[in-house]
Amino acid sequence: MTAFLIGAIVCIILDLLLLYRVFRGPTAADRICAMDALDLVTALALVLYSLHTGRTIYLDIALVVALLGFVSTVFVGRYLERRL
Repeated sequence: MTAFLIGAIVCIILDLLLLYRVFRGPTAADRICAMDALDLVTALALVLYSLHTGRTIYLDIALVVALLGFVSTVFVGRYLERRL
């Protein structure tokens, strides 16, 4: 229980810091990087929860979240490249 609690607290702190960077980022590239990292921290939280509960369905959901985060980062990067 203690390792799960420490992991959850670290994920919450990282999420708050990344949300700050998403809303207050000085450039669009900073916001994109923060959103990508936020997706990965969310996937990490799902993996931790899966290990805590013993249900493997959350591992599948974490994989989908990570893949969607990667694809969205690529699409936004291409959009910004064309716009500039």
